[in-house]
Amino acid sequence: MSLQLLIILAYFALTIAIGLYARKKTSSARSFHGAGLGVLMVVVVGVGEWLGGTSTTGISEYGFIAGLSGAWYTIANGIGVIVLALFFAKLYRSLDTVTIPGIVEKFLGVNARVVTSVLLIFVMIAVGTAQVIAAGTMGVSVLGISYETAVVILGIGFIAYTLAGGMTAIGYTNLVHLIAMYGGAVLAVIFVLADIGGLASLKSHLPAQPYFSWTGIGWSHISSWIIASVLGACTAQAGIQPILAAKDVRVAQKGAFITAFVVAPFGILTALLGMAAKVRFPELANAKLALPTLMMHLNPAVGGIVLASIMAAILSTVAPIILAAGTMFAKDLYQRLWYPEAGEKQLLLVSRISTGAAGIACLLLALLMYGSTRILDMVYFAYTIRGSLFVILLFAIYWRKTSPQGAVYAMIITAMAGFFWVFYKAKYGHFPVHPAFTETYAAVVIAVISTVVLSLITGKTAGQHNAGVATFNTASGEDR
Repeated sequence: MSLQLLIILAYFALTIAIGLYARKKTSSARSFHGAGLGVLMVVVVGVGEWLGGTSTTGISEYGFIAGLSGAWYTIANGIGVIVLALFFAKLYRSLDTVTIPGIVEKFLGVNARVVTSVLLIFVMIAVGTAQVIAAGTMGVSVLGISYETAVVILGIGFIAYTLAGGMTAIGYTNLVHLIAMYGGAVLAVIFVLADIGGLASLKSHLPAQPYFSWTGIGWSHISSWIIASVLGACTAQAGIQPILAAKDVRVAQKGAFITAFVVAPFGILTALLGMAAKVRFPELANAKLALPTLMMHLNPAVGGIVLASIMAAILSTVAPIILAAGTMFAKDLYQRLWYPEAGEKQLLLVSRISTGAAGIACLLLALLMYGSTRILDMVYFAYTIRGSLFVILLFAIYWRKTSPQGAVYAMIITAMAGFFWVFYKAKYGHFPVHPAFTETYAAVVIAVISTVVLSLITGKTAGQHNAGVATFNTASGEDR
């Protein structure tokens, strides 16, 4: 057994032990979903939504291909979280709910809540599946174990500690993950740059354009990331749940701001590692393997620590994602739609079952979709749904003529259009209409048009679903 594998297994065992310890503090559905969180817990749980596998192996791939501009991925995420903190954290907190679908109901009614819940549960499972596939692939390419073994071991671990301690377990383990991620990334940059001759070697081996340009990856990519991050941050259940669970508005906003400034610079480190991989292994055929290949050629102890930090990034994302899916099922479907009289113990049981089911779904899909490019299509589609839902919610907040019925139809139409856009690109190699008109732009445009047109057609009856608007007006008045 290699030293790298031993380090990763030890780290994984530590994570599970911490998560199981957190079980002692989870005795109700409220504590399982999150309640009374302080600033640190809001930050470490929220960071998990934004620093996953893409922020490590994904950005290093961009760094290998296009240089520093690949860091815009996490910078864009940071911008999105700042927008959330500035403009929506206070409003969301005032609506007294722990889910995005619950917020939607305040403005658009119960049917919109149900549709939003179903769509966002799909989003969570799609993103979670991608993270599990990333971990399994790392097991194959780096550690020499079978994909199935890596997925099953990972799956049993993250499901066990999430079910045991819920939000508390995620907070405790994500604190360790965050330290491991930043510590591992900084350690990797120091050792890798020393190995290749420092920053001067990077500059002498790589062309200034695109590698040292902040726009090298292209404005189309950068603007699409920023738009998707701003829209997605305001409807990302896994990222917003700790804000809704904060002990007060001040803690929620402060936690969101700190989260943004923790997330934004991380991509610079992993982009630099991708650039170093380009210098060290210029003939590497698969840019996706840039970071793992680099780590396997470091000192075994250092490489193992850095690989454990990649595992930390994946675990920090997948655990809050399955908790978010389980929370939405328990609160927005089971309790709101089917059993409104459900007590705390019953709701805790359903929350654990639904969270475990979300984790198992991610595992099964990861096993079925290994080697398929369709998982990326599914993730792009998922992000398209998330962003378009926020556009529709914005209309409900700011445009009084928004019809609940029209909004529900708009959600369904936009989801169908997003599906078409992503899979057209998968089949033909380019987007319909125009190659630069990505699924993000299509979702925004279609969400706007369909919400306006269908709201005008269906109309809004007097006094219909004004609870959220009244709360919004009150919250706005407090700021003046």
